[in-house]
Amino acid sequence: MLKGLYGITDSQLLPDDRILMAAVEQALIGGMKVLQYRDKSLDHEKRFRQASMLRVLCHRYGALFIINDDIELAAESEADGVHLGQQDESIESARNRLGEYAIIGVSCEDSLDQAHSAVKEGANYIAFGRFFPSRTKPDAKPAELSLLPAAKEAFKVPVVAIGGITVDNAPQLIEAGTDMVAVVHNLFAATDIQSRARSFTELFNQE
Repeated sequence: MLKGLYGITDSQLLPDDRILMAAVEQALIGGMKVLQYRDKSLDHEKRFRQASMLRVLCHRYGALFIINDDIELAAESEADGVHLGQQDESIESARNRLGEYAIIGVSCEDSLDQAHSAVKEGANYIAFGRFFPSRTKPDAKPAELSLLPAAKEAFKVPVVAIGGITVDNAPQLIEAGTDMVAVVHNLFAATDIQSRARSFTELFNQE
């Protein structure tokens, strides 16, 4: 299941419920397999409402729904899991709160050591990046392409690549062994989101 296009929402690109839901549905029609809801605002009511609606929408299309950073919101909205950064809560506390079937992903930046710790603690997938200059996180540490084949060899869990990924540069990441490409701008800022999602999806079908 964890293979293909992994979309991440952006509250500036998708500023209200209507735009958010329409954009995500277009990406799902285009073949997006996983959606991560990322909203750093403190408006809990909005975040819970949007997360609940997105979960229903993702499941309608057979896609997984993940919450960025917020274990409590993942539990409340009955999401499929949570994505944690290095500064977030522990995998153990996420597992205790969300249960054994929850999908827990961890950002491992540019480090196989961080990935080793994450896998040992029970992460279901590991994410590396940024591989290219990123608008979403311009200050993120750059990661080498060689991380991907090394991670595939070392770990049994799916590997996600993130950071400045476009349809044009994604093939080299897929060739290097990533199971999923996580995309924000190149997906949700596209004029035709469905077509862009389909282009990403087809890259994985060519393997």
